[in-house]
Parts: sequence; C-alpha cells; structure tokens
Amino acid sequence: MANTSLENDGQGMIVNPKPTADNQDWDGDDADRADRLRFEEEQALIREQSEARAAKAAAEAKTIADAHKEAAAKEASA
Repeated sequence: MANTSLENDGQGMIVNPKPTADNQDWDGDDADRADRLRFEEEQALIREQSEARAAKAAAEAKTIADAHKEAAAKEASA
C-alpha cells in the first residue's frame, strides 16, 4: 500500500509539545553562563594548541634551513 499525500499516519508529528511558556531559555541563566565559560575555555585551549603547533613547525623549518645553509657553506668551501 503506497502512502499518498492525503494519508497521514502520524509520523513526524509532535504529539505532546511543551507549551511555549514552559520551553523558554532565557539569556543569562546559569546554564548559559556555564556553556559560555566552557566554550571560552575550549577556544583558549584550541588557540594554545594551534600556537604551539605553529611554533614547533617554525622551529623545525628553522632547523632544516640552518642545515641546508651549513651544507651549502661546506660545498662552497670545498
């Protein structure tokens, strides 16, 4: 039996929704402050990790560049 647009078997319908007055999330409540603080802490951690990775990559690049300069200097003097 194929469902047509005229048939409604109740799938996807909200059967017992909460009234709007009971479902309000006010800005500034304790849960919002905790969420904001957690988000800020996560962002700070991500920034620190990103900066640490960038510093490590820069140090590795400098080491490689110095090694290439040494090799070039040795070839030039030979």
